[in-house]
Amino acid sequence: MTLCVMGASAQKFENLAMTPPMGWNSWNKFACDVSEQLIMETADAMAASGMKAAGYEYVVIDDCWQVGRDSMGFIVADPVRFPSGIKALADYVHSKGLKFGIYSCAGTETCGGRPGSRGHEFQDAYMYAQWGVDYLKFDWCKTDGQNAVESYRLMSQKLKEAGRPIVFSLCEWGDNKPWNWGKEIGHLWRTTGDIYDCFDCEKNHGTWSNWGVMRILDMQDGLREYAGPGHWNDPDMLEVGNGGLSLNEARAHFSMWCMLAAPLIAGNDLRNMNAETLSILTNADAIAINQDPIGVQGLKVDAVDGLETWVKPLSNGEWAICFLNRSAEPKTISYDWKTKVVKDEFAKRELNGASQQYNIKDVWTKKSLGNTQKTLKATIPSHDVLMVKLSK
Repeated sequence: MTLCVMGASAQKFENLAMTPPMGWNSWNKFACDVSEQLIMETADAMAASGMKAAGYEYVVIDDCWQVGRDSMGFIVADPVRFPSGIKALADYVHSKGLKFGIYSCAGTETCGGRPGSRGHEFQDAYMYAQWGVDYLKFDWCKTDGQNAVESYRLMSQKLKEAGRPIVFSLCEWGDNKPWNWGKEIGHLWRTTGDIYDCFDCEKNHGTWSNWGVMRILDMQDGLREYAGPGHWNDPDMLEVGNGGLSLNEARAHFSMWCMLAAPLIAGNDLRNMNAETLSILTNADAIAINQDPIGVQGLKVDAVDGLETWVKPLSNGEWAICFLNRSAEPKTISYDWKTKVVKDEFAKRELNGASQQYNIKDVWTKKSLGNTQKTLKATIPSHDVLMVKLSK
């Protein structure tokens, strides 16, 4: 008998996540309080609320679904919280026309103190394939002495060997600069520590911190060249609808994640969201900017007195522009398209209102704002955005 072993050249599944993944994850809202009932009800809500129609497809259960390993070393789900088993749960999510995601960790234990995958990588990958998993978030707790590149490469290889195409999300927090090496191993990689449900704050835990939306945004500086179809910078999941952000701030948060070509992974309770939260999460024009097929991450081109200007090249010669007001006061803009020439060296594109006329659409009000022949004048409320799409 000849045993075929995949060598070190084995890489991730190709042609997955060609636009930033869209879905939902349990951690931000529920942490360890997860169950099959929650996941099933969330899948129901995603399908019925308009989220699925807007492009959200992954239902991802984060930490604390697992309680141990059996005598053979295979991972065991919590029999009280998941009495039907993970395969049945994945089948249910699939029955809604959605995809199922799960969580593990490269270390000996997960961040929630459950069994990690270290030493059991192929067993876990095999089980995920058997269960019908479509997405794996792989964390970085309890990894003393481990090499991040090799640990993530190993799991990527084992997923490939198990044979089921699975989107591989590297949750390494940016400590080992995964943008430098993640492209061949996974489909997205966290660039920072965990997000926190506030606009601009730090929650210090002593040896580590959670970061507010604006702090996370600032940490994306210099990373845009590493992102593209099938390999995305991940500034962490959305906090829209969790109560820590005002309506303006939630709209700004979502807008900037769209400009960043970031994964759009909702982190709220989809079963109990108000109309304002749903309208933000399902804004078709904002999502189209995020999901644009050329996959170029946005670029900050100006920042004056708390007002930032971001641009994102889109397909068909179009552009998205986002004016972000980070200050505590409203800001008035007077933007002359003919003099504000933007040269994007990375995308090899130029936005020049003097040589090319564009029509302007407000992404949030859906109103036409004329064209680039005229100076754009507007007042942007505190902690809010004016986000527009320019089309020829």
